[in-house]
Amino acid sequence: MDFSHIPVLLHETIEGMAIRENGIYVDGTAGGGGHSGEILKHLTTGKLISIDQDPDAIFALTQKFKNNENAIIIKGNFGNMKDLLELRGVRRVDGVLLDIGVSSHQLDTASRGFSFHEDAPLDMRMSRSGMTAEELVNTLPYEELRRIIYTYGEERYAPAIAKGIIAAREQAPVTTTLQLAEIVKENVPQRVRRDGHPARKTFQAIRIAVNDELNMLVRGLDDAFKLLGKGGRLAVITFHSLEDRIVKQKMAEWCQGCTCPKDFPVCVCGNKPKAKLIAKKPVCANETELEQNPRARSAKLRICEKI
Repeated sequence: MDFSHIPVLLHETIEGMAIRENGIYVDGTAGGGGHSGEILKHLTTGKLISIDQDPDAIFALTQKFKNNENAIIIKGNFGNMKDLLELRGVRRVDGVLLDIGVSSHQLDTASRGFSFHEDAPLDMRMSRSGMTAEELVNTLPYEELRRIIYTYGEERYAPAIAKGIIAAREQAPVTTTLQLAEIVKENVPQRVRRDGHPARKTFQAIRIAVNDELNMLVRGLDDAFKLLGKGGRLAVITFHSLEDRIVKQKMAEWCQGCTCPKDFPVCVCGNKPKAKLIAKKPVCANETELEQNPRARSAKLRICEKI
């Protein structure tokens, strides 16, 4: 199986992680193994633990790294990283990489139901288990649909789109990607239809809800930071503002020192920074990478080091 995915910000990520040849590293969203493969090139006696919840990715990773004694592959969600590693006796690591969001393989495989460009069953499950997008769209009440589309898709026309979904499913179940895309198109103003595909934000929102992505991101960040040893680095690549905001706030929280009011003459809270930022601003793709991989346009890389 070809699990194709062009690794985004590859050079910047590997350089920022400051990989040691005998260290223990985690790629929590290994996908097709692009970042994992590059990390492995820097290891001699070290180990890389590649985690992914997608069975397609696990198959591809197993084939790709079957002859590499430094590679360990685990099926699971990075939100459960600490438990997954502790089951294998790993309690400290030197670095963690998280490349958040849907992979190119998942987007480009029509049958997975992530894309609004081709007709397919309305699925969107990264793990191929649990509630499908079809079940979500056809069972949730209006208010919950509206909340998901507005919050996770940052879609200003969420009320109209949610009403359109309710009206459509009263006539017949919404079962395919193009059905849902057409409902969205019919329930946004004409001018919105000319500004990219009008279903993009709604599909993003439903995908996030189906996979519980934001909760898993928070859990994964906390687990990763707990696992890091002193001097260990956490590198996170995000693709939209909701994810990036969570990562930015988490890293700011870890890097914060004294929290006493400014008018206190001396510190009484005793709070010390737990991490430092490697770069104050997120790293973005350069023009050369954007020409080769347009999907990197919205990518942001943030890195912090545990102290």
